[in-house]
Amino acid sequence: MQRFMLRSKIHRATLTGTDLNYEGSIAVDNDLLRAADILPGEQVHVLNLNNGERLITYAIEAPAGSKTVLLNGPAARLGMAGDLVVIISYCTVPDEQAREFRPIIVLVDENNRIAK
Repeated sequence: MQRFMLRSKIHRATLTGTDLNYEGSIAVDNDLLRAADILPGEQVHVLNLNNGERLITYAIEAPAGSKTVLLNGPAARLGMAGDLVVIISYCTVPDEQAREFRPIIVLVDENNRIAK
């Protein structure tokens, strides 16, 4: 049996904007993607803490150091600049390993800098 587990998350990132006219996805500062081990094109779930919206999309990389977290395309209707979001990736893990599996948790401050 396989279990569907939290693999990583970027916790309480601040949306820096939205772009309704982009084809879709969430653009995230490449430093944050690397810290969370999320690849460009990887499916992610985005939870908006301000309005309760949840969506599934894919990650694209924004320039490293830009602090960008940008909802694009239809997802742009589900948030606004300043909203706090959680960006989550999942994986499947064999049952015998699931109890020992530990996700990567990336905490960020209000400026989308990795909190130490």
